[in-house]
Amino acid sequence: MKKYIFLFSMMFSNPFLFSQNEIVPEKKTQTAFAKLDFLSLDLPENDPNIGFTGIHYNLMINDWSYAGLGIYGAVSGNKGGFFTLGVNAGIKKYFTTNFYIDTGFHFGGGGGAGAPDGGGAFILPHFNLGYNFKNFSINSGWSYVDFFDGGNIKGHQLNIGLEIPLDYEFTDYEVSENEFNFVDFIKSDWNINSKRTSLMFHLNNLMIKGDDTNINVQKFDRATIKLAGFELASYFSENWFTFLKVDGAYDGIKAGYMDVFLGGGYHFSFNKNRTNILAKLGFGAGGGGGVDTKGGFLLYPDLSIEQKINSSIFLSLNKGFVMSPDSYFYTSSFGVGLKYYVDRNGIISQEKSFSTGKFKGFEVITKQDIYFKAKRDRNPTENLHQISLQINLSFTKNLYAAGQTSFANFGDAGAYGEGIVGLGLKTNNFLNNKVTLFMQVLGGAAGGGGISTGEGLIVKPSAGFSYKLNNTLSFRTATGFVKAKGGNLNSSFLNFGIKYHLSFLKMKL
Repeated sequence: MKKYIFLFSMMFSNPFLFSQNEIVPEKKTQTAFAKLDFLSLDLPENDPNIGFTGIHYNLMINDWSYAGLGIYGAVSGNKGGFFTLGVNAGIKKYFTTNFYIDTGFHFGGGGGAGAPDGGGAFILPHFNLGYNFKNFSINSGWSYVDFFDGGNIKGHQLNIGLEIPLDYEFTDYEVSENEFNFVDFIKSDWNINSKRTSLMFHLNNLMIKGDDTNINVQKFDRATIKLAGFELASYFSENWFTFLKVDGAYDGIKAGYMDVFLGGGYHFSFNKNRTNILAKLGFGAGGGGGVDTKGGFLLYPDLSIEQKINSSIFLSLNKGFVMSPDSYFYTSSFGVGLKYYVDRNGIISQEKSFSTGKFKGFEVITKQDIYFKAKRDRNPTENLHQISLQINLSFTKNLYAAGQTSFANFGDAGAYGEGIVGLGLKTNNFLNNKVTLFMQVLGGAAGGGGISTGEGLIVKPSAGFSYKLNNTLSFRTATGFVKAKGGNLNSSFLNFGIKYHLSFLKMKL
């Protein structure tokens, strides 16, 4: 018995903690680009077209092909709250110095707002002509949409896109939690300017406003929509930053409301950098859960104050508005969050003097979930399938934080989606450093598609393993159960997918 206890404890031990290596890991660069695109989806009968806009991030596999992820949302028409998630793959080939051909496809799942989305699965191939202006490029051309799993959204359309290069530096995942003195980096490739990034998990509240004639006031009587979500920000100067914010409802109204914002802001620090004030403005899409946002296009002005808790973590309080431009949907926003700041991938900073650097693990997981016999509010019980994106950030060698978003793609529940966060534990690699065991507990907002989630709060524990394929990719599978508070959803599930893993350099004072 003692022998087995010893072996299990060794699996969770961290032999590299506090260790110092003589050789600094090699800095690698991944060529990548972000893309914003727009297309108009033709709906049947008398419904107006959906203005469909997407945010994508693609990695160049070689000098002519790419793969990545993308999320779409409705911004015009009458289907506010229509969202999808999917994977991209394509070929980008230059035939002159600046002109290129871009052909590829997007496969995903999602829906919402009473749209004829069926189970949610859809394909979106495209063929575009583009021009590179050095710091950005534009492209446009033909595309085709087909919600093929029982849906009735299908047709050809013109699309237009804007692409921005967004390369990043990294090193192998295996060196995560290895720590080095500052002098070790001076003669290395990491002797470059650091980049600042922040990740915040937050609870937000939207108090519905407006006069008595407002349709949302009449329907919800100025209720407060309670949201859970995350915000990722990247700084391009000492004070200016861009951000991506995603939230989903878990209480206050029927499940299903979600919003996604992309924007920018200004960061002002005082009190010896222990207190921050941030002004932000975001543009995005939102709706669902019975909330009427017309076409779905929303604005998000916000003012936040943050107070330092330790060297990297701040407590954040925010106050702002989430609203359509004409105030048809109008809410007062207030919330609280925990924000984690990282000075990454460089040792040079004009504002700070670093003493050490530690490599932190980062994982992006794309997977397919199967919920067995998922309970419905109306339709007969059947299996629910969904495409899912999970991001893990390592706190230690064996403890990580996780955020996940998912959208249905088969099972007659196209409008169903999730936004959940939590913590996980994992072992060190074993069996020739190929296999890792893990267990995690996630919880948050879910709803839509007739799935019985009540007001939207779910909990989702699971356990599984991953098998390393190469330095950056692993196969991953897990099993567990999902249970809704206030709803009848209580299903076991299985998932499988691909994990992309790397390490980035986090500098410490």
